[in-house]
Amino acid sequence: MAELDPQARLLCGEGWADYGLIDSGDGRKLERYGPHRFIRPDAQALWAPRLERWKSDGEFVPGSDEDGGGRWQFANPVPRDGWPLSWPNGDEPVTFNAQCTPFRHLGFFPDMAPVWDWMGEQLGDQRDAATLNLFGYTGVGSLALSKYGPVTHVDASKKSVTQARANAALSGMEQRPIRWIVDDAAKFTAREVRRAKRYDGIILDPPKFGRGPEGEVWRLEDHLPGLVHDCAALLDGDSKFLFLTVYAVRMSSLAIGGLLAEACAHLPGVVEHGELVVREEGEGDLGPGRMLPTAIFARWRNS
Repeated sequence: MAELDPQARLLCGEGWADYGLIDSGDGRKLERYGPHRFIRPDAQALWAPRLERWKSDGEFVPGSDEDGGGRWQFANPVPRDGWPLSWPNGDEPVTFNAQCTPFRHLGFFPDMAPVWDWMGEQLGDQRDAATLNLFGYTGVGSLALSKYGPVTHVDASKKSVTQARANAALSGMEQRPIRWIVDDAAKFTAREVRRAKRYDGIILDPPKFGRGPEGEVWRLEDHLPGLVHDCAALLDGDSKFLFLTVYAVRMSSLAIGGLLAEACAHLPGVVEHGELVVREEGEGDLGPGRMLPTAIFARWRNS
C-alpha cells in the first residue's frame, strides 16, 4: 500500500543554455528564451527585484480579469511564428518552437524540466516502458519520455497536438513510437480503464478550466478526483510513477497528495508532494538565486 509522506518538498528547476529566470519581483519575472528576454506577470514574486533595470524584448501586460486576458507589448522585433529552443535531455536533446502565445506563456513550461528528469530516473534503463502524457500540450514531455519506450500523448487541442508533432520533427524524433491523440483526457482515460490497459508511468498536467474537442467542460476541483482514480487504475505493482502538477488554484500540495495516496492504495511505494520552483540565475554579484514557486505537485513512485 502506497504511503503518503507528510513532509512537503521542493522540486527545483535550474536554467540551461536556452532558458533562465534572470530576476523576479513586484509581481513580475524576467526570463531569457534563447536570444530573447521577456517580462511576464507572476503573483508569487512578492519581493523586490534585485536588478535596477530590466531590459527585455517584450512584456505580457495582463488584463483586468485575474483568470486571463492581456496582451504582449514588444520593444524589439520578435519572430511571430517563433524560434527554436532545445532542452538538454541527457544525450538526446529535445528541440521545440518557442512562441509568444496569447496565454502569456511561450509554448512550453520550463519549470517542468526537473519533472522530466525525475521521470527518466524512475524509468532508468528501460527502453520498452509504456507511458501516458495527459494534457500533453506541445509535446516536450512526450519527446523526453520517448527515449524510454512508446508514449501516448493526449490533448484536447488539435492545434497543440499539431505543434507537438512539429516539435518531434524539429528534434528528429518523428519516427519515435508516439501516439498523438486529440481527445478529452478524462474520457480517454476512462476508456483505457474499460479496456484494461496498463502503463509504466503517467504524467498529467491539467488546467484549472478547459474544454474538450466536443465542448466537454473541465473544472479541476470537480473532475480531478475521478481522473486521478482512473489514472491509478492504469498502474500496477510493476509500474514506476504517476506525476500530477496543479497550477493557479487555492489548494495545497498535501490535499492533492492525499488524493493520490487514496487512488494508489492498491500499489506499493510512496506518495510525495510539494512545490515546483525555478531558481533565479541572477546577474553580476547578486549572490545565490532566489526560488520562485510555480505550481504544486504530487507524485507516486514505486520505490
